Amino acid sequence: MQTLLDFAAPAVGDLSLRCAFGAPRQELVARSLDQVRPVLEAVQAQARQGRWCVGYLRYEAAPAFDPALAVHPADGPLAWFGVHDAPQPWPEAEGQAQAQWDQGLSRSAFDQGMAAIHRAIADGQLYQLNYTAPLLGRLQGSPRALFQALRRAQPGGYAAFIDSGEEQLLSVSPELFFDWDGARLLARPMKGTAPRGATPEQDAALAERLRSSAKERAENVMIVDLLRNDLSRLALPHTVRVPELFRLEALPSVWQMTSDVVARTRPGTTLADVFAALFPCGSVTGAPKVQAMRLIRELEPEPRGVYCGVVGVVRPGGAARFNVAIRTVTARGGQLRCGIGSGITADATAEGEWQEWRHKRAFLDRASQPFELLETLALEDGVPRDAAAHLARMARAAAHFGYPWDEASLRQALDALARAHPEGLWRLRLLLDARGGVQAQAYAMQATLQPVRLKLADRPLEQADSEFVRFKTTRRAHYEAFEPTMPGWFDTLLWNPRGELTECTRGNIALNIDGRWLTPALEAGLLDGVGRQRWLREGRVAEALLRVEDLGRASGLAFFNSLRGWLAAELC
Repeated sequence: MQTLLDFAAPAVGDLSLRCAFGAPRQELVARSLDQVRPVLEAVQAQARQGRWCVGYLRYEAAPAFDPALAVHPADGPLAWFGVHDAPQPWPEAEGQAQAQWDQGLSRSAFDQGMAAIHRAIADGQLYQLNYTAPLLGRLQGSPRALFQALRRAQPGGYAAFIDSGEEQLLSVSPELFFDWDGARLLARPMKGTAPRGATPEQDAALAERLRSSAKERAENVMIVDLLRNDLSRLALPHTVRVPELFRLEALPSVWQMTSDVVARTRPGTTLADVFAALFPCGSVTGAPKVQAMRLIRELEPEPRGVYCGVVGVVRPGGAARFNVAIRTVTARGGQLRCGIGSGITADATAEGEWQEWRHKRAFLDRASQPFELLETLALEDGVPRDAAAHLARMARAAAHFGYPWDEASLRQALDALARAHPEGLWRLRLLLDARGGVQAQAYAMQATLQPVRLKLADRPLEQADSEFVRFKTTRRAHYEAFEPTMPGWFDTLLWNPRGELTECTRGNIALNIDGRWLTPALEAGLLDGVGRQRWLREGRVAEALLRVEDLGRASGLAFFNSLRGWLAAELC
């Protein structure tokens, strides 16, 4: 049994918490509703005796604080805390893990749920509802190794790994439920989501669109008002405040909007009192909470479990910090479970929320199997072509994925290959893994005969907005599904679900339209090739949103990348 805790400091002057614990000296467990409050009281008593208590509450613990809060029967302990005397050193990373996830709720079932929620809102039953569904998966490797991969995929925030023996909790939640020092109480609900952009300019535009969205701001304000009301049940008069509203936080795959609600708690307030006032967090229920939870039980056929509950720590002395257990995986044996959801308001659309769910699950896709960052470049007579540009692109990918970056080691690997292959034309593969390990390989290469033959894909590339398209890695299953299968077929020309041309599986493309060479814009979903960067800079090509039907009016077609250069192409 082991516990790892990596909680950010929620405010200036607060402590970040990064510590590990072995087997607990005692376990505090609630398996029935009448045991939940006594467990929290015991947790607080242990903390006041100088011990650390780390654990979780399931979403289904809610009726312990208010019988009107409707839930399904729980599928595990309602509350579990391990009691520890002192932290231990943070352990070394543990191996690798792979996870295979199912597709989750079908689109038709999702649309039916959305329609039911909109009817309830139109009938005046509620203003907002947080709608969720589970994803099920299978694990190869250890839960702790998967947790480390999830931390890399969703860095920062309030992460915890808890092995209770019965199950393992892998939480990488970015959302703070509350931070309480016995007097000051801070809650930070997270409501409002937008995808990250393919370029800095698009990313900034998406952030500003989220910041100014009437729908997203209304969604955030509804939950802020709910939290203000919840905190007022504990607060000294006139101390509930909202010092910050609509702050944007940049996560790897999404922008999230948060707001702060603070209060000073009344003397004599206990940890159980704080939970009675706040749990579950309004950001994962909706407003008003009682009616939202009733409808959630009708719409969602299974218990949520620790997902949408909380995971956290009560430190020696009694200070408490808990996350809202979103982005949280439960492991039992080799089986995995993780919920995905979003807040639904009157003006939410089924397509918009469906896409939000896709963006939110991206952290699982990133962590599901190990991958390396990849650069492929030409070595001609001992000189690596465009080496500086390739290393710069790999550095951007390393920053994005949180991989260690040591440019000197990569240059040494390139130099060693160049010395070993002083003549001829070679294809170099440069790899960087999640621990900073470097590999460099050289393969003999022949000049490519022109024109090359390209075939238009028979279906769209659904993952065109994926980070594994925007950055070059060894995770290439989405490309491999389109690789050529017939002699003379050089590569496949891809397009996105909007009907926009993107790239080929191994390089970029350009169309000659009205005497100008145009290459698809990054916002269509493609890799910013090193050759593409050079020819844009030199003015040989210009960016444009190109559609499949534009192929019919093009007078020329080209395939290009840094490795093979500019190649005349034709459709087959």
